[in-house]
Amino acid sequence: MTRNVTLLALTTVIVPFMGIGDLATLRVPASIAAPDDKAVAVVHAEGAQIYECETTSGGKLSWAFREPIATLLLDGKTVGRHYAGPTWESVDGSTVIGKTVGQAPGATADDIPWLKLAIESRHGSGTFAKVVTVQRINTHGGVAHGACSQMGGLRSVPYSADYVFLRKG
Repeated sequence: MTRNVTLLALTTVIVPFMGIGDLATLRVPASIAAPDDKAVAVVHAEGAQIYECETTSGGKLSWAFREPIATLLLDGKTVGRHYAGPTWESVDGSTVIGKTVGQAPGATADDIPWLKLAIESRHGSGTFAKVVTVQRINTHGGVAHGACSQMGGLRSVPYSADYVFLRKG
C-alpha cells in the first residue's frame, strides 16, 4: 500500500520535473499525438537499444533491433524498468505491453524515433492499470551504425528518452 501511495504522489510532481508545463501544451508530431488522452505519468529513461547481427534478404549482414533495456527514473530515483515486449514495469508491480501505432523521426540520425504505442495488455492495479497509450519522446542516441561482421553478434547502443503514459480522457 505504501508503495502505491508513494508512486502516485510522485506522479503529481512529474510535470515540473519534466519542465514542460501543462501536458496539454506538449507539442508532439501529429503522427504520435493522443489529444484525447490524459497523462498518468511522465518518466525519463536511461538505457540501451540492443541490436543483433542478422542476414538481410539480400544476403548481407546488418544490425537488426532486438530489444530495449532501460531504467525509468523520476527525480533521480528508479520508478520502473523498460524491456522487451515492449514492456514497461512500475515499481508497484503494474505492467503494460505496447504495440507501435505511430512514429516520428528523432532529432538527428543518431536518435531513435519518437513513438506512439497502443497498449495491448496490462497487469496489476498500480500506476499503469489504466494506461492506454505510451509516447516515447525526446530521444537521444540508440541507433546502431556501422557494419556487423558475425551473425548473432550483439551491439548495445546507449539511449535516453522520456515516456509519457496516458489514459483515456
